Amino acid sequence: MNRPIDIISAIRQLEGVFSKREQLVADYILSNLEEISWLSQIDIAEAANVSVATVNRFCVTLGCEGFRDFKITLAQSVAVSLQYLGGGSRDKPESHQLVTQVFGALIDTLNLARSQLDSDAIQRAIDVLADCRRIAFIGVGGGSANVAREGANRFFRLGIPAEAHADGYLQRMVASTLSDGDVVFAISASGQAAELLDSVRIARQYGAKTICLTRAQTELAASADITIEIDVPEDQDIYKPSASRLVFIAILDVLAAGAARKRPEKVKEYLRRIRTSLVSLSSDTGPKPIGD
Repeated sequence: MNRPIDIISAIRQLEGVFSKREQLVADYILSNLEEISWLSQIDIAEAANVSVATVNRFCVTLGCEGFRDFKITLAQSVAVSLQYLGGGSRDKPESHQLVTQVFGALIDTLNLARSQLDSDAIQRAIDVLADCRRIAFIGVGGGSANVAREGANRFFRLGIPAEAHADGYLQRMVASTLSDGDVVFAISASGQAAELLDSVRIARQYGAKTICLTRAQTELAASADITIEIDVPEDQDIYKPSASRLVFIAILDVLAAGAARKRPEKVKEYLRRIRTSLVSLSSDTGPKPIGD
């Protein structure tokens, strides 16, 4: 058996597979997740009223090489999982309270991000983006990948060829086709995504400019020609959406607005064409969002 990635779920799923004495170990561990990392194999055996050999057999049944391997794997899983195991408020706020809580958190986070922005980095990014030949927005995971798509959506309207890629292999491939005049724009809330780090290095090797929107003082932040650094804490309420996602989109809006104003006549013509192409789909010819 291979060692499980989610060892807590694995312990639950193996109920009925463990021997009776191994199940005693499983029950004790699931009831004492916060304390297990501090306990020795002997401590767990005594607390579960089994032998040390039973504890070791339990670890092997799980797919671990032994107790040490089990303990390291469990510690990693517990560090991530505790906030979700019984965490979160049990309150059930009314809809108006939810509106206040969610909107309030977004406003606070946007204000915090605004205070952190480096205006020089913003201006340098605008200058590069307004004059580039092509932009490849890259991100991985649900949040950053969606923000990357929003970046491409913002910039193609300005007449700048823009694309977004979430697949790590394709990101590397695209980066290798870029050169002087092109831009890789990497987006990451963690600043640790290996796919993005590789793609930024590849693009720089071939002469493309690289811009990163990411957490401050991370490897990704240090890897690009221009870095826009943001460090906003996530809400402790696990049910609220991630505020950093909307902060990133707001920053992209700032960059797009700045780039548009550096090439006003071209941008007005492209926006006119786009809006005209949609007239047949709607009888409303007044001011509207470009593209519904």
